[in-house]
Amino acid sequence: MNMFNLPNQFCYGRQGAESYGAKAALNAPALTLPEMLIYALQDEYLAQSRYNAILKTFGSIRTFERIREAERRHISALVQLFNMYGIPLPPDVSQSFVQTPASVKAAFAQGVEGEIENIAMYDRFLTFDLPADVRFVFTNLRNASVNHLAAFERGLARRQK
Repeated sequence: MNMFNLPNQFCYGRQGAESYGAKAALNAPALTLPEMLIYALQDEYLAQSRYNAILKTFGSIRTFERIREAERRHISALVQLFNMYGIPLPPDVSQSFVQTPASVKAAFAQGVEGEIENIAMYDRFLTFDLPADVRFVFTNLRNASVNHLAAFERGLARRQK
C-alpha cells in the first residue's frame, strides 16, 4: 500500500492484462475514485500503445492515426484530474500488454474490442456518485469511445468484403 491506500499494482503495474485498464475495472468488486482514475488512465495508455504498434507495423492508417491523437487528449484530461485530486500518476507500462495483430483487419477487430471494453468501463464508473468534474470527463471519454467504436466497426466492415 502507499499513501493513498492503493495496492502496489496501481503504482508499479502487475503482470497480467486482466489486472490493467478496463478489464481490471470491470472485474473489480468495488471501486474508489482514485482506482477509477487509475484504471481509466491505464486503459487510455493501453489504447495509445496499441495504436502506436499498429501504425508502426502497418504504416499510415487514417482511422488509427486520428484515434491515437484523441487518446492523447483523453490522457491529458485524465492527468488534469490526477493533479486536481492529488493522486500520483501510475507509470505507463501499457506496452507490455500490447500484441500487434497479424493483419489490418485484425487490428480493426482489436480496436472494436478495446472500445467496447472502454465504454463498459466508463458506463460502470458513471453509476457511482462522482464529483461533477470527474463525471464530465468520464462522460466525454465514454462518448468519444462510442465514436471510436463506430469508426473501427466501419473499418472492419470494409475489410469483410
